[in-house]
Amino acid sequence: MASVILVVAALGTLRCQYYAAVHGRIAKAQMSAAHVAQLLLEDWKSTGGSTEYDPARLELGFSDPLAIPSGFSTAGGLGSTLHGGVYAITLDETRVQVMLKHRDVIDDDYAKATLRQLSVIIRFAANDDGKGGESDRRLAEMPPMTLVTYVRIDASNG
Repeated sequence: MASVILVVAALGTLRCQYYAAVHGRIAKAQMSAAHVAQLLLEDWKSTGGSTEYDPARLELGFSDPLAIPSGFSTAGGLGSTLHGGVYAITLDETRVQVMLKHRDVIDDDYAKATLRQLSVIIRFAANDDGKGGESDRRLAEMPPMTLVTYVRIDASNG
């Protein structure tokens, strides 16, 4: 009887450790993705929200723009997709797709100022080889993460 109780307790502990590891990996991937999104927003903002901005030029591992995959949905009102596609990057062995969007939200002729909304949308992609495990599957099922900022075009080099 004592052996049965010990085995059940050990299995419960192992299961708890497994889920802690899975959720720890998910949290790490989300933090990395948020840092990348913040980096892109700040770098894009430093160009004045230029429609010529290209993360692939940063030489940090971003691909050239790829076709937008099916199922990559974004919130409404974010504007036009920069370069008509998504960029791919691998963070901590997790594939990530990044879409950049922009739109002019205020165009004030009197002040001769334009306020441009810049959006970075991050979505985790499932590994093609199926070896990603439960954390990669859960990440791929999550809704996209969206970060937004604004830049005055007249106040920069844009």
